[in-house]
Amino acid sequence: MTATMNATDITRHTITMAPDGRRVVIKLFVPGEDANSPHNRASCLIERILQLDEADITRMLDDVLTRFSGRHHDILAVFQHHYEVVQHRVPPEADLSPSARSLIGAYFSHEFSVEAAALCNPSIVPHPDQIGLAAGELRAAVSLRQIGEGHISSVGFCSVILGPGATIRLEDRDGPLAIGTRVGAKHMRHQLFAALGDDDIDNEASAYVLNALPERFDDQEFEDVLSHIPHELQARPTTPMTLDLLRRIVHDDYAVTFPAAMPLHQRVLWPATPSESRGMEDARFVQVVDPDGRPAYQATYTAYDGFNISGRVIYTRDLRHFEVTTLHGPAARNKGMALFPRYIGGKKMALCRSDGETLGLAVRDDQHRWQPAGPLLVPHRGWDLIQVGNCGSPIETEAGWLVLTHGVGPMRRYAIGAMLLDLENPERVIADLPEGLLDPDETEREGYVPNVLYSCGGMVHDGRFWLPYAHSDVRIGFASMPLDQLLDRMQPVTS
Repeated sequence: MTATMNATDITRHTITMAPDGRRVVIKLFVPGEDANSPHNRASCLIERILQLDEADITRMLDDVLTRFSGRHHDILAVFQHHYEVVQHRVPPEADLSPSARSLIGAYFSHEFSVEAAALCNPSIVPHPDQIGLAAGELRAAVSLRQIGEGHISSVGFCSVILGPGATIRLEDRDGPLAIGTRVGAKHMRHQLFAALGDDDIDNEASAYVLNALPERFDDQEFEDVLSHIPHELQARPTTPMTLDLLRRIVHDDYAVTFPAAMPLHQRVLWPATPSESRGMEDARFVQVVDPDGRPAYQATYTAYDGFNISGRVIYTRDLRHFEVTTLHGPAARNKGMALFPRYIGGKKMALCRSDGETLGLAVRDDQHRWQPAGPLLVPHRGWDLIQVGNCGSPIETEAGWLVLTHGVGPMRRYAIGAMLLDLENPERVIADLPEGLLDPDETEREGYVPNVLYSCGGMVHDGRFWLPYAHSDVRIGFASMPLDQLLDRMQPVTS
């Protein structure tokens, strides 16, 4: 049993990304709602606003726009939307000018600093835009876990230029942020079937709905099917509960989109459903190849509602339009699932830690349920005896699947290691790096969560392995080394 780590010779680059409190989005604000007050303050506030004359309304709106419009995309559209959210509180006889509606929207808005507390747990993939680069360069998109007030996590992005050689530079990260616009999602019947399996629901109402739905359906088609359930089934005592569950399952899957002209680093994936209301944590992005041969991106992440966690997956072809669905099955019930970038032997596979402490390999069945995982790596060294897990999706190399791991040791100290899986039989570990790859040095051990190094995914460019990683859950650094050197340091594992 190896008790300590002797870190591999890996280059830590000087680029460091720290939390920036100026990176803000506009969120709905309802006075008093967070305090659970029995007295509703929204109507009283609107009544006070309606007492203002038009000149005061115009002056106050101009002041708000002067102070805030440069910090946000199309701020008047946001104010109009927030006005529409609370419009039911406006007396029906009120004849409001556009300025009055915008001012009401401004009173029901506030700024949220998405990374005021921390910036951590990055993953990295090739950027969809490779225009304007020199020979040997690759633009990469880096996903970021942004943590703001109340420990609420969202997903942000930045981009870096890798190469030539061991060079790296961070691209511009300035400008206003925006939350994606929620758009109609196309749901999948097999996903609904898998979700019902998670809850052990199989009755006549659920069977009727599944049989009536097409393989792909939108929200309106779903509600239309529910409205045509036979009266005999509606009268059954289990039907109301079943319909409520079906609605919750369907509405937990959604899609968001951003304007094509908006740069990637200004896009924010913000919690959009009750199940992720307290955070979207640790997105592991990977570039994948669909069964039809087309490239795309997927990312697994942990949805958190303040009490419960659940697995989600993001699908996108361009990092602009994102479709979010729930993961189902026994292997999807814990944190840290990471997808393989391609099907292996016709199967969709993922790394996971469904028991909380062991790194395992899971396979998705024909019903899109992730089956119980088989163990790949168990805690067995001094620096990982508490638990082991992955640090992102496997990376395909000629030697095998390169898997970045994390281990937790004394004083809850997180370090990063590596292992190698067989390309066609990834349940077989063929080599590992027993001394580890990275552990917190004296410049990295202080932060929001001390003594932690963690990553959600690396990549290879031009023969060099690149790893973005978080220092103590508060800031992000980058490390790299030649891939052949990393593979040469692996020690074969005998079965």
